[in-house]
Amino acid sequence: MKKWLFILLAALVTLVGCSDKEDKQATDKLKKVSVVLDWTPNTNHTGLYVAKKLGYFEEQGLDVDIMMPGEAGADQLVASGKAEFGVSYQEGITQARVQDVPLVSIAAIIQHNTSGFASIASKGITSPKDFEGKTYGGWGAPLEQAVLQSLMQTENADINQLDIVNAGDLDFFTMMEKDIDFAWIYYAWTGIEAELRGEKINMLYLTDYSDQLDYYTPVLATNEKMIKDNPDVVKAFVAAASKGYEYAIEHPSEAADILLEAAPDLDKELVRKSQEWLADKYQDDAKQWGEQKLSVWKNYANWMSSNKVLEGEFDAKQAFTNDFLPKKEAK
Repeated sequence: MKKWLFILLAALVTLVGCSDKEDKQATDKLKKVSVVLDWTPNTNHTGLYVAKKLGYFEEQGLDVDIMMPGEAGADQLVASGKAEFGVSYQEGITQARVQDVPLVSIAAIIQHNTSGFASIASKGITSPKDFEGKTYGGWGAPLEQAVLQSLMQTENADINQLDIVNAGDLDFFTMMEKDIDFAWIYYAWTGIEAELRGEKINMLYLTDYSDQLDYYTPVLATNEKMIKDNPDVVKAFVAAASKGYEYAIEHPSEAADILLEAAPDLDKELVRKSQEWLADKYQDDAKQWGEQKLSVWKNYANWMSSNKVLEGEFDAKQAFTNDFLPKKEAK
């Protein structure tokens, strides 16, 4: 009896050893790449976590490391080749391109701009005209003042009557407690958080005041060298990411659970509500997730130029591509 038990245990050890070896060999065959987030994990990133958890990256032959940006930031890491992919923004890529930084957008994560200026409802800010005599808390970028002025001009308001302060890393709710009247937020996260707090806010979406401000934010990006030297890897990455975001569109609850598993410190209710809100925003009216339009890139660059926040020649056709999106069969 003891002899047979020993033989059985030996056989099990051999099987486990073979299985581990096979798993390692399979992993070794995968192409290792990294994607750098623009910020801490949130529902803008869910499709990436879904693609990793459900094996979509592996199906495409990739072993993907999802990284935090650190001090360098996603754009710098991707542009320098220290990371293959990153989460970026149209405004950042546009400014990078005129400075000969070879970033390229390869997919729009969200089809339309869902950001805008938010304030606690009791402050009575319901239009850009109401910015006069108020205090705006931002991060000190020239682009902010240009956007504020652009919106205020639609109602003949004077930006010189607006106090703009650098709020640094303060979150929206902390700012509202520090005599700051309004801030620039993404509704999918901060707006949903306000709902959950029972805090009524007024939201002035940029797209309500200018079609030119309906730009892609955020996007997935890579660099020109990656596209030239490893087009198959770029195609594989976009195919898997596309499948991940399509899953999040169809299964927001399950996708939220996957994000929470990867980032357990996030507020569960916020993630689930945000995921539900974003589900139909990822693709929206585009033919497929990730699609980008030349007109959107041109319009926003023209707006930046006319508002003196973009200096230099910008070639919109070189700033983005749809070439790596999966080909969809006509229905």
